[in-house]
Amino acid sequence: MGRAFEIRRGAKEKRWGKMSRIFPKLAKSITMAAKDGGPDPDSNATLRTAILNAKAENMPKDNIEKAIKRAAGKDLADIAQINYEGKGPHGSLFYVECATENTNRSVTNVRTIFNKNGGEMVNSGALEFMFDRKSVIEFNPSDVNLEELELELMDAGLEEMEVEGDMGLVYGEYTAFGNLTTVFEKMGVEVMKASLERIPNNPQQFTEEQLVEIDSLVDKLEDDEDVQAVFTNIDR
Repeated sequence: MGRAFEIRRGAKEKRWGKMSRIFPKLAKSITMAAKDGGPDPDSNATLRTAILNAKAENMPKDNIEKAIKRAAGKDLADIAQINYEGKGPHGSLFYVECATENTNRSVTNVRTIFNKNGGEMVNSGALEFMFDRKSVIEFNPSDVNLEELELELMDAGLEEMEVEGDMGLVYGEYTAFGNLTTVFEKMGVEVMKASLERIPNNPQQFTEEQLVEIDSLVDKLEDDEDVQAVFTNIDR
């Protein structure tokens, strides 16, 4: 699919680089997973994945435990998962995933960010067909029998596996997420990060000058406390 490992790694570092904003987002993911499926990671695959992702970003153990305990708190406000779609500068398209206790706040903030940065929000569902939801798993290919791993993953819903140096990537349908992560657990393969992502089905190339404006909008959206992930139609 032409995905460049260097670009992906750089985008990851940029997206998760600010600890002041990433830890609250990771904590929210852990709390939602614990609330939906219970506080025991052994019986809650979604929580296991959320904890794994938090550890990959060096989130302290105390923070993780507090996020799990928060799910059982009587004063915990309902966290709604809501998505917004928008158009950015130069024909860029955006899919924004949020988790919020206040939907009025989140929609106002996201709309304001779009309006102030050369974009606009569009009606829900208007752009969803432009993105394919995929399971994406980043793993350490060291000391792994890649042929055996690929065969096991194919039975679990693998669509594509890429390996370059010390980085491996697996792609599959979003419905196969649980089965794919289970294969890694069963085979003892180290997973660096696992997530459901929106992959553009018609990625577009932009000039360096255009990317400066588009990336500025991405940064401002990701800085918002309710925004969990931002996906675009940029050809990476």
